[in-house]
Amino acid sequence: MTPDLIVLADTIHTLDGNPQHEPVQAVAVSGGTVTAVGSRADAQEWRQAGTRVVDLGSATLTPGLVDCHMHPVFGLDLTIGVDLSGAATLDEVRRLLTAQAANDGDWLRGWGLNPNAFGSVPLHRSVLDDVSGGKPALIRLFDGHSAVANSLALELAGVRGRYEFEQASEVVCDGDGVPTGLLLEAAAMELVQRHIPQEPFARRKERLADLLRDFARSGLTGGHVMDHSDESAKLFQGLEADGELPLRLRSAPWCMPGTSEADWKKLARTIGTGGRRWSVEAIKLFVDGTVDNGTAWLYEPDMYGESTAPFWPRPEEYSAAVRYFAARGIPTATHAIGDAGVSHVLAALESLGGVVPADVLRRTVHRIEHIETVPDELVARFKDSGVVASMQPSHCTHYSLADHSDNWSTRLGTVRADRAWRCRDVRETGVVLGMGSDWPIAPFPPLPIMADAQLRRRSGHPEQQPIAPAQALTALQALEGYTSHAAKAAGLWEVSGSITVGKRADFTAFELDPLTAAPDELATSSVLGTFVDGEIQFMLDRLG
Repeated sequence: MTPDLIVLADTIHTLDGNPQHEPVQAVAVSGGTVTAVGSRADAQEWRQAGTRVVDLGSATLTPGLVDCHMHPVFGLDLTIGVDLSGAATLDEVRRLLTAQAANDGDWLRGWGLNPNAFGSVPLHRSVLDDVSGGKPALIRLFDGHSAVANSLALELAGVRGRYEFEQASEVVCDGDGVPTGLLLEAAAMELVQRHIPQEPFARRKERLADLLRDFARSGLTGGHVMDHSDESAKLFQGLEADGELPLRLRSAPWCMPGTSEADWKKLARTIGTGGRRWSVEAIKLFVDGTVDNGTAWLYEPDMYGESTAPFWPRPEEYSAAVRYFAARGIPTATHAIGDAGVSHVLAALESLGGVVPADVLRRTVHRIEHIETVPDELVARFKDSGVVASMQPSHCTHYSLADHSDNWSTRLGTVRADRAWRCRDVRETGVVLGMGSDWPIAPFPPLPIMADAQLRRRSGHPEQQPIAPAQALTALQALEGYTSHAAKAAGLWEVSGSITVGKRADFTAFELDPLTAAPDELATSSVLGTFVDGEIQFMLDRLG
C-alpha cells in the first residue's frame, strides 16, 4: 500500500513494550492507520509518488497524548467570569472581584477560587456582598464541587434555609438556619445556577472550538470527557459540521443518586452514539465529593468532624447501578476521593464476578477517578480487582503542600495527608494508571503534569518541597499515563496507545525527549505538532 504520510524524527518512542533492535525514526501511515515502523533508510523504500513526508528533524515522536479526565463542555460554565486560581490571599480575591464587577453584565461570576486564600476567614456571602457592586454573584471554588453566592443571589433564587436533597448536597447555614452562601455539590449549586441567564449557543460553540484547539496545541490528541449532556452532543455536532474536531473525545454521562433503573436504561441507550471523533462510551458516577469542602467519604471524620457521608445516601443503590451497567458491558468511571469511598467502589466492582458473565467482565474496563488518600490495604486491593486507577498528579502539586499547612492536608490530618496521591504505589502493584488534568479544576497542558508527576511539586518552582516524594513516577511511567495506559484505561489498547502497525495514527511531537529531559525543562518546552488519523492537527510554523 502506498503510504499517505511518512513521519520522520530522530527519536520515536513506540511504547509498544517490545525491544527495538535499531532506533525507530520513521512511521508510515495509510488511511489513518500505522502501516510501517522502521528506520530512515526504510522510509526511502516506502515513499511513493504522492506520499507526504513530514521530517521533524531532532524532535521526539510518541503515541498521541490523551488526557484521561477532563470537562470541556461542563468547564464552559465553570470558567465564566474572572479566573481566581492565582489569588493567594483574600485581598487578591477582593481586588479581582471588584475589577470584574465593574465589567460583568447582570451577574458577577468567578471561578477557580482556592479556599486557602481565605486563611482563617470563613467562606461567607458577606465577602462577596462587599465587592459585587450591587449585582448577584456566584463564585465557583477550584474543586468544581462548591460555590459561594452573595446575599442578592440567594434572595433571587429564593434560598432562605436548609434543603433536603437526593444526593449529599448542602446549603450551608449558620446556627440560626440562615444560609452562609456556601453551596456544596451539584444540587445545591443548581438552586442558584439556574437563575443565571444562559450563554448563547453560538458563543458556547465558539468558546469550545477555541478550547479544543488549545488542547491540541498543548499536545493532546484525545480526551476522556467525564460528563455528557444533550447540549454536549449538539455542540460536538455543530463543531463537526464546521470541520473535524482536532482531537478524539470519549464521553461519559453522569448517573446520579435518586435515579431508577428506567433512568439507567436511558443512559445505556446513549452508549455508542456520537460522531466522527466523539462518542459516548462509559457512565460516570460519584460516591463522594471533595476533601476541601468536607464532602469526601472517609473511614473517620476529618479534623472538622466532616467527610463521613457518601454522595449516594444509600450506597447500595450506587452498587446496583454499577451492576446494571457492568452486566451490559458498559464501562463505568466512579469519582472516589476518600478511603471509604474508594473501598466501597472496589467492593462493588469486586462483587461483579458473581453476577456478570466472565466474558463480559473481562472485556469491560471499570475505573476509579482521583483516589486522593488511601491506606496500604486499598492499594493492594487494586492489584487483583482489575480496576483502572485514573489520577491527576497536579491536584497534589497545585493544591497541597509538603508541610501540610494547606486546607486539604489540614482537614485530613498528618496520617491521611501522608497518603497523598499514591501514584507510584499504584503503578508498582501493576495497576493501569491513566493520568489527566480534570480541567478546569487544574490546568490542562500535559507536559507540566507529566513533570509534576516526576517532581511531586509544581514544575518551575524548585524552591518548593516535594509532597510525598516516594510517590514520584519515572519519566516512562508519566508518559505511559498519557499514552499506553490511557489507551488501556479506555479499553482501546488494541487500536491505540502505541505506535504499532495496525493502530491509529495518532502522534504527538516534542521539542525535547520526555524520557530524558529534566522535568522542569520538559514542562516549559514546546509541543511541535499533533496528528490524529494521520492528519496534522497543528504544526509549529518552523516545521510546517
